[in-house]
Amino acid sequence: MLIPFYVDQFYPAIGMNAVKLLEKAGVEVHYNPEQTSCGQLAFTSGFWDEAKVLGEKFIHDFPNDRPIVGPAASCVAYIRKHFHQLFHNTASHLEYKRIVRNVWDISNFLVHQLQFTQFGASFPHKVTYHDSCSLQTENALSDQGRMLLSKVKGLELVEMKDSASCCGADGLFSQQFEELSVALAHQKIQAAIDTGAEYLITTDLECLMQLEGYAKKQQLPIKVIHLVDVLASGW
Repeated sequence: MLIPFYVDQFYPAIGMNAVKLLEKAGVEVHYNPEQTSCGQLAFTSGFWDEAKVLGEKFIHDFPNDRPIVGPAASCVAYIRKHFHQLFHNTASHLEYKRIVRNVWDISNFLVHQLQFTQFGASFPHKVTYHDSCSLQTENALSDQGRMLLSKVKGLELVEMKDSASCCGADGLFSQQFEELSVALAHQKIQAAIDTGAEYLITTDLECLMQLEGYAKKQQLPIKVIHLVDVLASGW
């Protein structure tokens, strides 16, 4: 089980709900408490040496002979798409190649690997769905979350305008370009509110932190929630 530090430090319930979903789908879940960061933040900030150290630790922390599943789209996308820039033709080349093909975003793993979508969840609310940049451009995924939500009892999904537009998170972007980041968050939250939804759902931890923080600070009438929390509700 891949539990990013965002989950460990700020959203532990997401990690526990992810485990519940996998176990309900018939998966035996193993968690390594020694895992830390995959190095994404260091990499996107230009600190490739530090990212490589964290990446090597990641490779050694996880077995390469079984799926590594996590509730964080951007972490999965980074590992799958950028580890080669750190480890291609290095001493860790073979290890990174084995690891990369086993890393899964939880929504993709449930739908395509396990073909398990019925959790008996109940969430009687009107919601809208945010397609994170990581899922869209790097994991090439878009419909897995919607497919899972379509099985949730009482849930009404309404599409927002430009659901795949950026929320303004992306590592240190929100600090280095604060005004633009805030403007993008405002645009995304307003599009969600315009649908009349009570909840904005995402599978990306960076997006969740960005949008939840903006909505709470501005005291806006919408809640931001992770997909796994919805799927684990009502049972």
